[in-house]
Amino acid sequence: MPGRARILLWSAVIALLILLPPVAEALKQTFYIDLLRRVMIFAIAAASLNLILGYGGMISFGHAAYLGIGAYAVGILAFHGVDSGWMQWGTAIAASAVVAAVIGAVSIRTSGIYFIMITLAFTQMLYYLGMSLEVYGRDDGMRIKTHSQFWGLIDLADPVSFYYLVLALMLASLYLVHRLANSRFGMVLRAAKSNEARSRAIGFSPYLYRLAAFVIAGALCGLAGALLANHTAYISPDFMHWTRSGEIMFMVILGGIATTAGPLFGAFTLLVLETLLAGWTEHWQVYLGPLLILSVIFFRRGLAGILPGARDA
Repeated sequence: MPGRARILLWSAVIALLILLPPVAEALKQTFYIDLLRRVMIFAIAAASLNLILGYGGMISFGHAAYLGIGAYAVGILAFHGVDSGWMQWGTAIAASAVVAAVIGAVSIRTSGIYFIMITLAFTQMLYYLGMSLEVYGRDDGMRIKTHSQFWGLIDLADPVSFYYLVLALMLASLYLVHRLANSRFGMVLRAAKSNEARSRAIGFSPYLYRLAAFVIAGALCGLAGALLANHTAYISPDFMHWTRSGEIMFMVILGGIATTAGPLFGAFTLLVLETLLAGWTEHWQVYLGPLLILSVIFFRRGLAGILPGARDA
């Protein structure tokens, strides 16, 4: 039954996401195309964090650094006249992976509060670096004049085409994390989370596995950053602020830690709530905070824990 429920759940979710653009256009509510595209971009970022947080037990408060690096890779290259999407996105993924390798090589040697503080410190360093780049707008950020170009393959200036590309990349990202988590690599990662000493005793080096997961998560979040830059047509140091890391972490926790569907459910719930409350009152954060606290108290297993088949999805 769990397998059947899982298939039905994913079939329903994918069908709804595929049908949304034509329905939204028919109803002249194209705002929802942009909203769901943003949700799916952050679902990719949340899925990348879920790999190291949910399956690896690494509480990183610096994950937004890779989101910012991916966005700045697109913005900086566009500023200098390089509009090739292959170049921009490849640079975003590679740069995020390299930075993740450097941060991970240092932080993974620690644990607990020390790991949290080191990842937070690195992110704030990158945030203030972005604040100091006067040529790229400093704290005001910078507009991106053109979308990433793929020369006839896909036009990101078309909202619907861009939406379906993000959908495909999100599903691929969720599947990648699912496959990694259920592979031998993922089993070692979860074993190290559960009992590091025992993992060492049976001949596995948790450090190397954790570092590899850290780099993969950074690269995947860099892709989300490249997509976000194209979505907003704007980059800013705020993409790398520690509060953004907190938002991505809350998406994972709200949706369900160590589940495949959790990042998508968490991103959808948080961003839709934020949008609804912001449209209702300018003091929306006063109301959003208690709602989030209540959700953590009453949905301890996350949203994936209350939907049939979602916990195993």
